Amino acid sequence: MAGRNGLYWFLVPSLLLLSVVLAYPIGYAVYVSFFEFHLASPDRSFVGLDNYAVLLSDRRLWRALATTVLIAFSGVALEFVLGLMIALALYYGSHGVRSFTILNFLPHVITPVVAALLLRWVFVGRWGLLDSTLAAAGFHPPDWLGDPQWAVISVILAETWKFMPFTMLVLYAGLQSMNRTILEAASIDGASGWRLLWHIILPTLRPVILFVVVIRLMDSFRFFDTVYVLTSGGPGSATETITMFTYRLAFRALEIGRASTVGVLTMLIIAMMVVVVILLMYRKEDARF
Repeated sequence: MAGRNGLYWFLVPSLLLLSVVLAYPIGYAVYVSFFEFHLASPDRSFVGLDNYAVLLSDRRLWRALATTVLIAFSGVALEFVLGLMIALALYYGSHGVRSFTILNFLPHVITPVVAALLLRWVFVGRWGLLDSTLAAAGFHPPDWLGDPQWAVISVILAETWKFMPFTMLVLYAGLQSMNRTILEAASIDGASGWRLLWHIILPTLRPVILFVVVIRLMDSFRFFDTVYVLTSGGPGSATETITMFTYRLAFRALEIGRASTVGVLTMLIIAMMVVVVILLMYRKEDARF
């Protein structure tokens, strides 16, 4: 028993590292959120929950949260559908699987800012790659980044292009770990197509699906670089996400106290969202969605 207890000492370096890079920043953000703290002034005044009350009554915060939810859930849903389709195609494919997997994963390897700059060149109006191609084909292209609705769609498509390869690779790895005898037995019993997918493949991949959906939702709620490079939250506030709202509070208005408050609220929202997703996916014990 003493020897087993001695193994806990090996956790000390990891706990210290987590305390420095995770626990301390979170604790400090929670602490600062109770103060009126302006970066241009060295003075701080304790305001308690006033920052939370003011921000929770701010329509711009709720609008930014709604935009974040729309972009995050739409992007993750699209990534999952496309990633699952490609993963299934690779799983049942026989030629060029490895080459296609490597090529498909390249967008995820590119630095996010570089990828966003490339996509800005694709989506920019009039002389952008997409507009030029559509105009040459005889279509009247929309203003992808200048129209509020199309700007949201452009951000969703950009996030999907960047992170769908990650979803595809995780799902493909899950398919590779499946027991083929289950699929063969189901096929012998007459299951095929959608029935095989819905009743065999998806329930078997449920832990993998849960992992990839939770990871991507958390990432989507805190993504910043793509929106900043593509639209800077515009036009107007059409694509202003919760991270863009926090950035403007902290580095433009210099309201560090309120920016920390938004950060704490975002952390709580993500935590509740993850709990809800887990409960929804594990609401039954019969391995069915």
